[in-house]
Amino acid sequence: MVELRTPELDNVFHALGDATRRHMLRSLAGGERTVSQLAEPFAISLAAASKHIKALENAGLIRREVRGRTHICRLAPGPLAGAHEWLSFYERFWNNRLDELERLLREEDAARPKKTERGDEK
Repeated sequence: MVELRTPELDNVFHALGDATRRHMLRSLAGGERTVSQLAEPFAISLAAASKHIKALENAGLIRREVRGRTHICRLAPGPLAGAHEWLSFYERFWNNRLDELERLLREEDAARPKKTERGDEK
């Protein structure tokens, strides 16, 4: 089981907590991008984009390579596995709760008298 309080997991959820960074990650899932390409869909400066990228780097979610004056970013999905494992606990919790609700509703339906098409009870 994933530890509930680790700096790595905290950094991942911090990085994922911002819509701009989530969009950048989704873009990187399609392949490597420059900082300019990552910043392009947003009304932000390259400096602001770099701050978002730094948060993603701190979480280990992306790797940045410098080629001359160009910074190339690529997705590093490994840390997402820990976040997924942490979230999976709650997915199982809610699935179990919903399964129990479904069981109770089926029992309730089975206990009700059946009605015919004319509305008479059987």
